[in-house]
Amino acid sequence: MRDLSIGELSRRTKVKVPTVRYYEDVGLMPAPPRSEGKQRRYDADAVSRLNFIRHARELGFEVNAIRELLDLSADRYRPCEEIDAIASRHLSDVTRRIAQLQMLEKELQRMVQQCGHGSVEDCRVIETLNDHAHCSPNAHPIGLSPRDRAGSP
Repeated sequence: MRDLSIGELSRRTKVKVPTVRYYEDVGLMPAPPRSEGKQRRYDADAVSRLNFIRHARELGFEVNAIRELLDLSADRYRPCEEIDAIASRHLSDVTRRIAQLQMLEKELQRMVQQCGHGSVEDCRVIETLNDHAHCSPNAHPIGLSPRDRAGSP
């Protein structure tokens, strides 16, 4: 398999063309050779690398972590402690985010259950959203969205 267009690479890997270009721009994918007509041309290695990147993204790895993983994986005989450390950090982040989401779920359930389902003026959901003091203690930090607390961009 040699000489694939970007469209064919996109179809084979299920990665959209603009995303392929983005991965090239940020250095996850090497700049491909070009045809005489200046079209990008890809080979089996590009398909494999892009599948790796797509799968890592599906598992929630950030671009910098993927870059590190790709760099470390270039030496097949290298010890994998550094790779394990990257995956362990990511697992810790996922575990922390799950715990935060579970706290948010409980708080939202409490808000909905306490609502009398009457008029807006008596709505517990609106009352709680208007005044953080109505939340359960430690339900979530004041002033931070779940995305901010999770450290996501």
